[in-house]
Amino acid sequence: METFIIDLPKIQDERGNLTFLQYPSQIPFNIQRVFWTYDVPGGGIRGGHAYLKQHEIVIALSGSFDVVVTNPDGTTTKFSLNRSYYGLYLPPKTWRHIENFCTNALALHVSSEVFSEEDYIRDFEILKEF
Repeated sequence: METFIIDLPKIQDERGNLTFLQYPSQIPFNIQRVFWTYDVPGGGIRGGHAYLKQHEIVIALSGSFDVVVTNPDGTTTKFSLNRSYYGLYLPPKTWRHIENFCTNALALHVSSEVFSEEDYIRDFEILKEF
């Protein structure tokens, strides 16, 4: 599978908008874990790893940031997230880091697996062996 943007439903109402995600209509995996990153200092970078088994969707609930995917050949693709109705799907074995956080950015991460340190690949050279 490849990394791609998921266009989540946006229900507009004069009282405010609503967006949701659910399996299987918006996401291609069962949700096992949800976490969020916030208060990232200026110039800070999060991530810098891949997962062996975990599928993940990243959503900018507030503010903006860039998710940079590094391909095995070293080329990169940058995804700028700044709308809460777009999610970035990251399949297993996708090297990524998140950068360029604006003040008060809030990133929601929806995962297919419970936390397991053994699922992390923290060395890009080891990832290329897969």
